[in-house]
Amino acid sequence: MKGTKILGMLAFVAMLVAGCKSQKGKFDFLTPKTGETITMGEQVSIRMQFPDTTIDSVIYSVDGEVIERKQDTAVVVLDTEAIGLGARNLVAKVYKGGKEEVAYSNVTIVPETPKQYSFEKIEVYPHDTKAFTQGLAFENGVLYESTGSGNQLVSSLRKTELLTGKVLQLKEITGKSDNGQDYFGEGMTIVGNQIIMLTWLNNEGFVFNKSTFEKISTFNYQNSKEGWGICYDGSRLIKSDGSNKLVFLDPITFQETGAISVYNSEGPLNSLNELEFIDGKVFANVYGKDIIAIIEPKTGAVEGQLNLLGLHTHASQTDKELNGIAYDSVSQTLLVTGKQWDSLYRIKVVER
Repeated sequence: MKGTKILGMLAFVAMLVAGCKSQKGKFDFLTPKTGETITMGEQVSIRMQFPDTTIDSVIYSVDGEVIERKQDTAVVVLDTEAIGLGARNLVAKVYKGGKEEVAYSNVTIVPETPKQYSFEKIEVYPHDTKAFTQGLAFENGVLYESTGSGNQLVSSLRKTELLTGKVLQLKEITGKSDNGQDYFGEGMTIVGNQIIMLTWLNNEGFVFNKSTFEKISTFNYQNSKEGWGICYDGSRLIKSDGSNKLVFLDPITFQETGAISVYNSEGPLNSLNELEFIDGKVFANVYGKDIIAIIEPKTGAVEGQLNLLGLHTHASQTDKELNGIAYDSVSQTLLVTGKQWDSLYRIKVVER
């Protein structure tokens, strides 16, 4: 029995050695290794294991785009700034004597660790606990707010007095969309004399007159089917749909003109919700967390993280998630609230 076991072990070792030998001559990536996470800005060396050092040529590509053509086995440098954030597929093809061998690898490019921010609480204002807040904007001393349906509440668009919380103007959003779903109000933003408001699963957005709240028109979503948050950067609408994507819309036709994936230093940042555009950056609250991500819209990199833990310390059983970011450009402070919170807070962002 012992001899049988020993023979079996020797056979197993022989198989392993044979396997190693067969892998040794395989055309493959040595670096970067499959599944590796790389910080944007790093210059990464692509090193290959060649079955033969005498080759005719080798072609390197990222996501189908050729980045280098070589006629030798020299190391190639991967420019992570050029290829951008996200999951990237690397392919190398080596040619010799009319034959082709292909090697594959994949990496994820992420930004540097974001700067960490806290807050200083400046003022506290009353907030209507019947407001299932989804979107918030501040202009000329008053708040504009969009609300969703929940706890027998009706979706609405409203104008509110900041100091008192008094609702000055309100329009209920009722009815059903073509897909049979009851309208569920989501994020909103101001563009000139219009208010652009999203619905959640209705695949439909509304355009209102800012002064009268009269509905001017509607528009349908395209590839980004859900409506969560929306903001305006002065030339484009920027929309979130609960994923890690920000979608750009033409503010006149409402057609999608592009999209970008958002990543922090750990990978894709999902559940992007209510949005506000401030000094060239997108501020996005992360659904279900007391966190606002500060995003560079050109690259999708999360450059900062505002931690609001401890802001709302007297939550009742009716209170839901943090949801509502508005910017007061005069005082350079944020106005923040949540779904059915009884308070709205003016805060100053403080770098840690």
